[in-house]
Amino acid sequence: MKTLHRSGARAGFPAAFFLGVLLLSSCATVPAVPPGARSELAPAGTLRAAINFGNPVLAQKDPATGEARGVSVDLARELGRRLGVPVTLVTYSAAGKVFEALKAGAWDVAFLAIDPARAAEIAFTAPYVVIEGTYIVPADSPLKAVGDVDRPGVRIAVGRNSAYDLYLTRTLKHAQLVRVPTSPGAVEVFLRDGLEAAAGIKQPLLQFAKTHPGVRVMEGRFMAIEQAMGMPRGREAGLRYLREFVEEMKASGFVARGLERSGQGDATVAPPAPVR
Repeated sequence: MKTLHRSGARAGFPAAFFLGVLLLSSCATVPAVPPGARSELAPAGTLRAAINFGNPVLAQKDPATGEARGVSVDLARELGRRLGVPVTLVTYSAAGKVFEALKAGAWDVAFLAIDPARAAEIAFTAPYVVIEGTYIVPADSPLKAVGDVDRPGVRIAVGRNSAYDLYLTRTLKHAQLVRVPTSPGAVEVFLRDGLEAAAGIKQPLLQFAKTHPGVRVMEGRFMAIEQAMGMPRGREAGLRYLREFVEEMKASGFVARGLERSGQGDATVAPPAPVR
């Protein structure tokens, strides 16, 4: 009996050893979550991530299933995996609606462009993607350059409370903004009402122009839109973890792969930034 016992112990040793190695290596792939960060990022035990379908560079609906996909969805799921909590995607049709939902405590993290008006209530990471804001105009428009647009009599359709609405509200001196509930809707109003221009993100405007020969997208940009992750202010442990997470996702190629996978490979991954 003793011999059998010793033999069984020897036989079981490699299995136990390799199981331990596997567990250790598994732990090494996911950095430990600092105390307080998990409870601040997912206070109810589920990470509620606000996804903005109004920005197709970051999020899209799968045409076959209707499910959310895109780099912001990938980031939300990876963050939930690292925190060890389930993820609920809270979807919106416009960035302005994401911001408004903050007052009701509807989400824990969001994917929005950095803007001073939003930063009063949202603590942002450094950007993970930088995209361009520009104008679409009629093909025969006398407006040739971005600088030509800010003049009396020019009406610009824009998605209400989008990053470019907030920016143009601060910077335009003469042109008139015509605010529409969503950014895709702004392009529709621009065409329907014969406005002089619509403001938006360069990539979807270029896609639209491909199938509408009566319009053209202006060269250049009126702003660089810095897309970041954000969370309600006052959660410092969670914010530091989120900022470190974003920097790792950029450096590892995770963001670039997510953009490529969703057909947005021409978007620019933001440069590295120090974690504050």
